[in-house]
Amino acid sequence: MAVLKEGSKAPAFKATDQNGKPISLADFKGQKVILYFYPKDDTPGCTAQACNLKDNHKALIKKGFQVVGVSVDGVASHKKFEEKYALPFPLVSDEDKKIVDKYNLWGEKKFMGRTYMGTTRTTFLIDEAGIIKKIIDKPNTKNHTEEILEAWDSI
Repeated sequence: MAVLKEGSKAPAFKATDQNGKPISLADFKGQKVILYFYPKDDTPGCTAQACNLKDNHKALIKKGFQVVGVSVDGVASHKKFEEKYALPFPLVSDEDKKIVDKYNLWGEKKFMGRTYMGTTRTTFLIDEAGIIKKIIDKPNTKNHTEEILEAWDSI
């Protein structure tokens, strides 16, 4: 699998969101997309990141962005996460890991001396034509919106 680079076409995907509705990247054609991949629903870092995006959602929409979260958790887990924190954007369920594989984000991780396989936290800023304009590796979960806006302004 090729490594994704800024300037390349964002890989297409079709999956299901937290409401059981089909969702695809094509649904956002003609819009700027913040496609963020996170390891697990309702964990400290993932919650900080999702809530930062929620708290700044209106500002992001005003700038023309659509926010879409992706993790390998199931639809029911995403629904609980969305409801607990009143998240106003779709959370894509990727239980079969097809999307994280397309984006090359499934790999070995280490935490507290333990090695395991998981999703690498990464955000892709995608333009209206479906081109990856910026890749944010290791996002700052508590200040992610600011990081996104600064990254987009630097393009």
